[in-house]
Amino acid sequence: MAAFNKFDQFGQDAMHKVHHLGADDIAVMLSNVAPVRTNKVKADITEIAPGNGYTAGGIIANRVSSGQTSGLYKLVLSPVQWTANSGSIATFQYSIIYNKTTAAGNLIGWYDYGAPVIITNGNNFLENLDQVNGLIQFQ
Repeated sequence: MAAFNKFDQFGQDAMHKVHHLGADDIAVMLSNVAPVRTNKVKADITEIAPGNGYTAGGIIANRVSSGQTSGLYKLVLSPVQWTANSGSIATFQYSIIYNKTTAAGNLIGWYDYGAPVIITNGNNFLENLDQVNGLIQFQ
């Protein structure tokens, strides 16, 4: 799996109560344009075109757990999956994780797959979010 990259603004947003990671809807959307660490909100990202099994705004990742043990907080989200139908889903290289509950869609982080990905008709792509270490950890 590709390495997780955190947007710079996420740390400040988390400490200023922008995110409620135990309750907010966290979504994953796809892009073919490289994000930069200084991006702050969903409007800063170029999302792929909707269609053929991809919906604008991406998919909400269900929360598996959100809590701390011995001072280590961990957010674990379920994997999300896209299935191409009636044609291929637009080419992408980046999956962007953002807070869909906030009005601006405040960004959290992204994965870079290192090369363009295309989901052809009838095939799936699984964003297998880390079930052991979680998406985010704070200590």
